[in-house]
Amino acid sequence: MVEITLADYQNPKHRQAVVAMLDDYARDPMGGGEPLPEETKENLVDEMAKRDYVFSLLAFVDDQPVGLANCVEGFSTFAAKPVMNIHDIAVIKEFRGKGIAKRLLQEVETLAQFRGCVKLTLEVLQGNEPAKIAYDKFGFKPYQLDEGNGIAEFWQKYI
Repeated sequence: MVEITLADYQNPKHRQAVVAMLDDYARDPMGGGEPLPEETKENLVDEMAKRDYVFSLLAFVDDQPVGLANCVEGFSTFAAKPVMNIHDIAVIKEFRGKGIAKRLLQEVETLAQFRGCVKLTLEVLQGNEPAKIAYDKFGFKPYQLDEGNGIAEFWQKYI
């Protein structure tokens, strides 16, 4: 039985689970293949807790954390409404294919609707076919305004 819980950043069990799940994801090839830096592990939850536009959902099976969704609310200027970005979504390898990501996505969508969000966003690596299939089944599509201009790309610059 899967239990989806809104993480309480003051709860030691939840704090540890958020860090452990994100570190597990970071170590996966689709998360970069490297463990989180110690400084990130030490500061992550406190920094997230300072921001009321950030939340985490945890999936537990038999009191063991098996899934995580970290979300960050943004804003759509075209719609003049908030949007919810699923910044991280991860399920530990042994529990993939059991519908846990779908349950996390459903709960994110419910919370986003409650907050008045106009859409959900996420990013996925081009080669992550299992995730792309799952997201497509849930209703996500690559972002484009019209076919002539193509699909939007996600770019970054470290500062």
